[in-house]
Amino acid sequence: MNRLILASASPRRAALLKQVGLPFQVEKSNFREFPPAHEREVVELALAKAKSVQPRFPGELILGADTIVLFKGEIFGKPRDAAEAAAMLAALSGNVHRVVTAMALLQGEKTFTAKEETRVFMRPFAVEEIEAYLATGEPFDKAGAYGIQGRGAVLVERIEGCYFNVVGLPLSCLALGLREFGRSIWEGGGGAAEKIDA
Repeated sequence: MNRLILASASPRRAALLKQVGLPFQVEKSNFREFPPAHEREVVELALAKAKSVQPRFPGELILGADTIVLFKGEIFGKPRDAAEAAAMLAALSGNVHRVVTAMALLQGEKTFTAKEETRVFMRPFAVEEIEAYLATGEPFDKAGAYGIQGRGAVLVERIEGCYFNVVGLPLSCLALGLREFGRSIWEGGGGAAEKIDA
């Protein structure tokens, strides 16, 4: 398989592509992200990220993605500071929220978009636990202020749906999307990534 251009600097998405053996190159999107006002905008954001790097890679297959956390009608993006992160975690404690990741594949004029949703059940956790988790620094670059693939895993009781979607890239959707471009996820080699400006 020819390389895939990952229009994201997310180390989590890169790790997932490596996990399934896809050859890819990281090219950080220069798209100026904005917090989505509505759930439907997450697909637009994923596509905008892919389109932002397309002029540098004409004819190549580009992947963009965006993840949001939704709780009681409110969208939780990446926290701006410790106070906002603490407020997000306090709200999610003992409750159920949804994680939605949109994925966009782009090559020339052809596009494929998909959206995956996972329900996440958080156990109740104390203020002291929130403070200890914030001290790790992990929450600050993640939607909803936690990382299920990191130390934030201990806050999660269970999920309903795709685990990889919560991490930031639904791999089953990716496999289906690649088929739309005549590619197969099984054609990948060792998944070595060339990192550029990420």
